[in-house]
Amino acid sequence: MLPFEISVAEVAQMRASQTSFVLLDVREPWEIETANIAGSKDIPMNEIPARANNELDPDAHIVVVCHHGARSLSVTAWLRREGYDNVQSMAGGIEQWSREIDGNVPRY
Repeated sequence: MLPFEISVAEVAQMRASQTSFVLLDVREPWEIETANIAGSKDIPMNEIPARANNELDPDAHIVVVCHHGARSLSVTAWLRREGYDNVQSMAGGIEQWSREIDGNVPRY
């Protein structure tokens, strides 16, 4: 099984090498409007239980992102309990992404 967390550098490397994965943004719509990573699938955390089975492939590699990493850890744990084995939380969230990978992504 994959490690529970993945670093922003590892996610950036996967994007650069065009590795197949789903970047699942679990922040609220106003947060996504403020700052986002292009190509993410946006499902607010509170909608995950209702939408996961219809919108997420349980066999896909899914990287969950939020603002700082707390919500993504919770969603990762929930998805793994539901049988999504290839789910990881992006450590530090979009805040860390902005600091380390893409300074054009606004911090809030």
